[in-house]
Order: sequence, then structure tokens, then C-alpha cells
Amino acid sequence: MFVMGFVCGQSVYEKSLQSRKRFLPKSNSFYGKNNYFGKVFKTSAFKSPKKSLAVFAVQTRQVDNLGDTFSQKNANQANLTQVPDVNGHFGRYGGQYVPETLFFCLENLAKCFEETRNDAKFREELNLLLKDFVGRPSPLYFAERLSSRYARKDGSGPRIYLKREDLNHTGAHKINNSLAQCLLARKLGKKRIIAETGAGQHGVATATVCARFGLKCVVYMGAKDMKRQSLNVFRMRLLGAEVREVTAGTGTLTNALSEAIRDWVTYPEETHYIVGSVSGPHPYPLIVREFQSIIGKETKQQAKEKWGSSPDILLACVGGGSNAMGLFHDFVDDPNVRLIGVEAAGEGLESQKHAATLTCGQLGVLHGAMSYVIQDEDGQIKEVHSISAGLDYPGVGPEHAYLKDTRRAEYVAVTDKEAIQGFKLLSRMEGIIPALETAHAVAYLDKLCPTLSGNPNIVVCCSGRGDKDVHTVMEYLKEYGDNDIHLDDL
Repeated sequence: MFVMGFVCGQSVYEKSLQSRKRFLPKSNSFYGKNNYFGKVFKTSAFKSPKKSLAVFAVQTRQVDNLGDTFSQKNANQANLTQVPDVNGHFGRYGGQYVPETLFFCLENLAKCFEETRNDAKFREELNLLLKDFVGRPSPLYFAERLSSRYARKDGSGPRIYLKREDLNHTGAHKINNSLAQCLLARKLGKKRIIAETGAGQHGVATATVCARFGLKCVVYMGAKDMKRQSLNVFRMRLLGAEVREVTAGTGTLTNALSEAIRDWVTYPEETHYIVGSVSGPHPYPLIVREFQSIIGKETKQQAKEKWGSSPDILLACVGGGSNAMGLFHDFVDDPNVRLIGVEAAGEGLESQKHAATLTCGQLGVLHGAMSYVIQDEDGQIKEVHSISAGLDYPGVGPEHAYLKDTRRAEYVAVTDKEAIQGFKLLSRMEGIIPALETAHAVAYLDKLCPTLSGNPNIVVCCSGRGDKDVHTVMEYLKEYGDNDIHLDDL
């Protein structure tokens, strides 16, 4: 196995090495047994025309079961909402593995975030915009017909609620983070915003708030994703954003994110990079979690109003993991609430054409942070696949990796075929066409609900609406002989 990350010159390698030693001390069995830091390899895969930039891989031995590092006893004793630590680590995960150029930007961003997160004026402005511009709070909707699908003969069964992030302005949860980060960028004096996007929803949200504040916006998007999300590409351009096509590699979110980082390295002083998920170097996983945690905060209050207590189960799709982390965070320290994240199994885990990072990944560094990464024996990033552009990513946010290893959250995987069924199911039973990302979580209900007893309250994060995915689903159904969207199999 190899640990992968971005490096620009010897000094950043040394800083990364020191950082790793900080959170993997010699007393740690993983560090000691594996003689962690060995041989450095460089590749031209990430060369920048403006500045020499490479990917490095530090050879290590494979870790068979990362979960063994954390006992259930420790997981129960830990106050999980207190992570990350001051260096941005969630246990062994997270940190900063970035070119030297970006350390100053990250330090300034972290300082600005700490100063503003509890600032009354900042919160007042943000909350007003969330209310009047975004349309919050989003409803917690009882899916009556969907719930009846899983009812038992005696009338008992799960009660399923949808947290309707699809009703936000721009049609997804992404605007919660983009809006708040634009306010941070203004405080930092930045006039130029860059972002990456896969499904297009983060790009649309960022283009929207940049239009609102009169900021220059550049969005990087893979060529493959631009083709399957052409509607969102048009929306971004209509809003005044420059959408830059990324043809390198597989032309998906991975490559778009790499290009965005290259841009940031080249123009760090005038640019703020709005990372769209709980991934990337510290402080991004913390910042995005903070600004998306409004999903869980509202859910907790709405649940008390509707049935008098917290939900029994929270269910959300996981790519990078921002909608799931936003829903989970306020419940992490409540052991009575079960947290379940649903990844993309693509054409099946055995096919190798999937994006189930937490299910099948290994320890690695990708795009500035240590987490689980889907990689080959040489530590090179493997091509991943999902019918959902937003889940088509070989990494995952470091806090999700931490929640997996501490066994606080469960992570499962759903195939493309199952996701299509979830897409059709919610559309026909509730009149809500979900994003394909959300459809993965909906599909898992067929596996989850038969295992439950009593009348548990389940909240599914409806992370986005499905307008953007209609053409993708049409093509899939046409290819597999379901032109008329027959539902005999539901």
C-alpha cells in the first residue's frame, strides 16, 4: 500500500512527515511495526504548467483491519464531537498534506473561521441569508406511503421521514456551505472563488452565491461529468461562472479536484477555494461540517416537535460525505441514535467498478488529507465508478473514516441497479424525484427495514433533487430495456 498526497518541494514532504509522526507516535503499533516512512516516488500525473507539482507515495505495508486500532470501549468513552484536534486530526485521519504555498492560506482560513464561527454579526448575517435566500429551515417530511411499504401485518413498522434539503435554493444541501464560505472569503478579502464539482450541485451553489456577492467564480468539472450533468453546466454559466473542463484521467470529480488545487497553488493570494465536502486538508473538514451541521440541528428540533425525541436511525448517502456529516454531527454523542452512511457499490463490489471507499479502501492520503482511499497495490488511485456523479470519488472525508474505525457509524454500499430502483420508488410513492445520490440511501431501506423491530423513526437525508439526473436515468433505463419505467419489480 502507498500513502498518497500532494507535494511541492522537499520542505512540504518534511512537514508532512513531521505531521504524521505527531499523530502516529512510535508507541503506536501501526507506526512501529510497519517502519512507516520509506521510499518516495514521484509521478508527472499532476504536473502544472505554472508550477512544478507532483504526487508522492510513501511505501508502507498493508493494514488488514484499520478498525482494530480502536476498541469499542474507547469509542464509547470518547467525546466524538470534540474532534478534530488542533492539528486537524480525527484520530489518525485528516491533517494537512499540501504544497508549501498553501500552508499560509490554510492558516489564515483557520484563524478567520475561529474568529467568525461564534461572532454574533457573522451568525446574524448568515442566518438571515439561510432563511430568506436559501429557504431554511427545510421540512422534515413524513413519507407516509413509503413507510407503509415496510409495515408489518400487525400494523407496526418504521416511520420514515425525509429531511428535504432538495427544497433549498439551487436544489441541494450544497448551498449551506457555499454561502457560509463566501462570507468567510469576503472577510479574508478574496475576490476570486474557485470550486470543484462532480454532480454539479456544489458548482451551481457556488456560482449562485458568487453572483449574489459579485465575486469572480471558476468551477472545475470533469469532461465526463459535464456530459452527464449538462443542465448544471448551463446553470453555472448562466449564473456567470466560468466552467473549466478537465479532460485528464477519467474526467470525473477526482480530476476536477486536482485541477482546482493546482489553480489554488498558482494564485493563492487572491483566491479562496470553496471545498464542497468534508474532505481536503484542515480546516476544510471542520468548516464544511460546521456549516452543514444545520441539517442535524434542524432535524433534532423538528423530531422533538413531531414525536418528542431524537430519531432512532439517520440514513444518508456518502461520497465525500458532507450531507451525511451535516445530518450526523449533532447526534454523534447520542448512543441511542444509529448512524448509517450509504456508499456507491457501482456495478458490484466484486466487479472493481465501484466507489465504496469506506467498504473497500485502504489508508492513504488524497487531496490533502489522510483517510480511506481506493488504490492499487502500488498506491496509485484506482478508477472508480458510480452512476451518480456526486458519489464517483475514490476518497472520503476523514471524519467518516474516524467514525467507521470507532464503530460509531455504519457504512454500507448500494449498486447502480439498486439506486435506480430507489430513484423510481421515491418518485412513484411520494411524488419526490431524488438525486441519484439520495436514491442510494432510499434504496438501502429495502435491506434495512426488514431487520428492524417495533416502530423506529428513520430520517433519510434527501440531499438533492433529481432534475440533474433524469437524462442519466433515462439512458440507463433505455439500455436495460425499461423504456416505459415499469414498476412491476417495486
